[in-house]
Amino acid sequence: MNKLSHIDDSGNATMVDVSEKKITARLAVASGRVLFPPSVFETLAQQDFLGKKGSIIQTAVIAGIQAVKKTSDLIPLCHQINLSKVNIDITPQNNSLEIVCTVKCSERTGVEMEALTGVSVSALTIYDMCKALSHDIVIDKIMLKEKTGGKNDYRS
Repeated sequence: MNKLSHIDDSGNATMVDVSEKKITARLAVASGRVLFPPSVFETLAQQDFLGKKGSIIQTAVIAGIQAVKKTSDLIPLCHQINLSKVNIDITPQNNSLEIVCTVKCSERTGVEMEALTGVSVSALTIYDMCKALSHDIVIDKIMLKEKTGGKNDYRS
């Protein structure tokens, strides 16, 4: 039977012991989107997604990369890991900005939390930079798309 990996037999929060796991190449891909009212998206697209604070997309990419590197500071039971690669793609599509974050490492534990954090902070940065135009912006469908290199691979 499966059980929660971060809860010990007494019900206390615990960090998983990965010391006996083998170091393997690991990859995680997460995605999400920021949905805009059509008129707001049209305005942003006409301005090439540039705002008074600069490039909305490039600022969100940088924020997402920074967040990936800080995941263990934000999620209490995450391990600190050495990252090999972080890539964040943000593309305009159907009144939304679609975000895909890919993270790689060679470690004893995976990078799915890092990929999810990268998407989340990128989306929050987009919201922050665009909220002056509307508060009807929705952050939606943040999810793990793929995870490889650990005990169980996953693809949605």
